[in-house]
Amino acid sequence: MKQIFFLFIFLCAAVAPAQAACLSDAQARKVVASGKAAPLGSVAGRVKGDILKAQLCEQGGGYVYVLSVKNGGKVTTVTVNAR
Repeated sequence: MKQIFFLFIFLCAAVAPAQAACLSDAQARKVVASGKAAPLGSVAGRVKGDILKAQLCEQGGGYVYVLSVKNGGKVTTVTVNAR
């Protein structure tokens, strides 16, 4: 049931990644240090596969990670809540 919930969240969040404004590395470090977003390592377990690229982005008044994930030879873009 928990996996279905996360899958639903990923699918809903993936609908609008183009609307996200991604941060520079320095900006992302400040946001994580302030506690407004969780470190990537703490949310990485929410996706199956290897994370190839990660960006912290502002979206809908909060923060999300936009991830390029390789799973089973296929690379996909996944958006996860950064909280």
